[in-house]
Amino acid sequence: MPELARLTWTEVRDLIGRHPELVAVLPVGATEAHGPHLPLGTDVLIAEAMARAGAVRLAAAGVETLLLPPIAYSPAEFAADFAGTVGIGSETAALVVADLGRALARHGVRWLAIANAHLDPGHIGALASAAASLEGVIQVVFPDVTRRPWATRLTAEFKSGACHAGCYEGSLVLAIAPELVRTEEASRLPNNPASLSVAIRTGKRSFLEAGGAEAYFGSPSEATAAEGEATLEVLAEILAEAVLSARQH
Repeated sequence: MPELARLTWTEVRDLIGRHPELVAVLPVGATEAHGPHLPLGTDVLIAEAMARAGAVRLAAAGVETLLLPPIAYSPAEFAADFAGTVGIGSETAALVVADLGRALARHGVRWLAIANAHLDPGHIGALASAAASLEGVIQVVFPDVTRRPWATRLTAEFKSGACHAGCYEGSLVLAIAPELVRTEEASRLPNNPASLSVAIRTGKRSFLEAGGAEAYFGSPSEATAAEGEATLEVLAEILAEAVLSARQH
């Protein structure tokens, strides 16, 4: 699939000219703590993989895509107590995405699909705000995997809310970039069943308050590449189906 950062400006101009209904796909993640066993860029890795796999499915359906460079900085207040977490404000994040949408529209891109793998509530709110501000400028497709119907298609750990750097994300990284998983560290970590989604609903504002003393929730030791590959397929289906559905309306 074409990647914006690898093309020249004339190639992008010609691509948009040939495909006026082209869909720009924006991977969005964060740089934040994911336990002592997963890299700080876990969400970015997952978002990029979701975007690529989703674009393959869209191409099979006859939809041309353009992969954008990922956004690696976003609101990450829940992980702010842990070294290496580098977050930005929700308003800043919303403005960045909105400005990107306007820039794409200026060059004739009509569709923007967001492949998001970061679930901090401030971040989700920022993406929703950006999408709303772009109404009438560019068509934004943002399948929020924390909500129905998408959430119901993901793993049991994900649906439990105890899914930060646990089996769900650990499996995805094992499938995408296994060399980045500290497997010995992961194997020693006990299951942490504390639900982040419940913590958020009850007013908790950090991993520490939610019961994540080592910045993970769920079961890191149970992660497998096979589960990650299957989950990535579901994420790709979600992105592709959301785009195809939006284009039919």
